[in-house]
Amino acid sequence: MSTVERSESVSGGARRRRMSVEQYERLIADGVIDADAPVELIEGRIVGKMTKGDAHCVASDKVQLILSAALVGTGWYVRIEKPVAIPGRRSMPEPDASIVRGVADDYLGGSPRPDRVALIVEVADSSLRRDRRRSRLFVDGGVPECWVLNLVQRRLEVFRPGNDPVIIGADGAADLVVAGAIIARIVVADLLPRPDVAGDHGR
Repeated sequence: MSTVERSESVSGGARRRRMSVEQYERLIADGVIDADAPVELIEGRIVGKMTKGDAHCVASDKVQLILSAALVGTGWYVRIEKPVAIPGRRSMPEPDASIVRGVADDYLGGSPRPDRVALIVEVADSSLRRDRRRSRLFVDGGVPECWVLNLVQRRLEVFRPGNDPVIIGADGAADLVVAGAIIARIVVADLLPRPDVAGDHGR
């Protein structure tokens, strides 16, 4: 597909007009972009998604299981690698995990917007620099909090609007905040793959 850029760097060629979230959603609805295509909208550009190594997949599974258990009965749930629309940043990324309000059927009419998102989680190994940049995109676009699970340094980096990231080591824990209330303490070590597999940075 000619509109897909395989990196997020800006080429030296002519500048392209940046696409809105609504335009991107329309292309998917019209079948111009396959709904299963490995692409996402980032700051008005369609970019390719990165592949995932074993350690990344293990950590993603742990994130899903642990957060889902904490959310039982809260009216929120975990979406895995599903789009989140950030209209103010012309972006519709597909983060590793997002905590959103309601039930799955609520999003038949479109992807959740920031006012229905409590938390974004990105699992980062070789994608660490990219995921840190995207965390700023999320929180600047209206999402209250973004976690980067840093497999390289085995720690959690917590991003919030207007603040430097809070770094929590593997021996620490993070508050899981939903709609302004702390609903659980999440032990960082429980989210990380075993140390003997964490060196697989195949993403």
